[in-house]
Amino acid sequence: MADHIYVGLDFMDMRSLINRNSSDIALIIGNGINRYDSSSTSNSWEALLRKLARKYHTGAGNIPAGISLTEFYDVLELKSGSKISGLSLQKDFCEIMAGWKPRDHHRHIAKWAKDARAPILTTNFENALGNAVECELLRTTAKGFTDYYPWTSYYGDNNNPLTNPCDGFGIWHINGMEHYHRSIRLGLSHYMGSVGRARAWLHRGKDRRLFSGKSTDNWAGKNTWVHIIFNSPLLIFGLALEENEVFFRWLLIERARYFKKFPYRSKKAWYVHTNEKDGSGKLFFLKGVGVQPVKVNSYDDIYSAQIWD
Repeated sequence: MADHIYVGLDFMDMRSLINRNSSDIALIIGNGINRYDSSSTSNSWEALLRKLARKYHTGAGNIPAGISLTEFYDVLELKSGSKISGLSLQKDFCEIMAGWKPRDHHRHIAKWAKDARAPILTTNFENALGNAVECELLRTTAKGFTDYYPWTSYYGDNNNPLTNPCDGFGIWHINGMEHYHRSIRLGLSHYMGSVGRARAWLHRGKDRRLFSGKSTDNWAGKNTWVHIIFNSPLLIFGLALEENEVFFRWLLIERARYFKKFPYRSKKAWYVHTNEKDGSGKLFFLKGVGVQPVKVNSYDDIYSAQIWD
């Protein structure tokens, strides 16, 4: 893999970055893919949370400054009292998303990944990417399955099923999937639960913890999407990666610690953005955990057909 540092890329350079790493790369895709080239502003988690707040008359129809979306969800659940349960909120959230459909750029990106046999990890809950290339819901293993944390479940090609998530194309949902509404991670408490689950796999146990360094093919998370985070180069885009992305930012910290301990296993990572200032805290954080920021001129330089065809 090239050691080149990519900055100020135009779309041909972005395409070059993707293609030269196509044999060994995983795409990390956020909600930006749903908001790109959309005439509606409803395809955002913020808009969905506002709808839920209005539905349950909590007096929190607007999200004020000084609170993260994850904290807003937790407050929404608390203020709703006996009207609803957390699971009802998660189910409502999924029902509102049910109408989201794939657009052309979903198809371009998902098809590229399928042809390149590249994994996709998404923080999105809906299945627009999977529907874009007619994927089926599969599992790497049925052992230990729970619909609260369906981390062995992915959307993929039934003709090429996976046991090792890094071995081919699959679409994995980091924060839960619409199909299993109890898996949806919306609140800060949810994120902390995910951190606790993953941390046990990384650090607990004599032989089955990842940080033992014994074998990347025989640790507790080997059949889950977490395996991709620690064993593949990552191309991150469409993800704001603000402070409220507690779980994924923590995973990047642990990834950096793992590579510091085992430098011969280290993998590259890039974060594609359009408008971050060089001195921003986010870029400081990303560089500190080994993620190279890549600035492009516009969202077209990320999602357009010229990049992915």
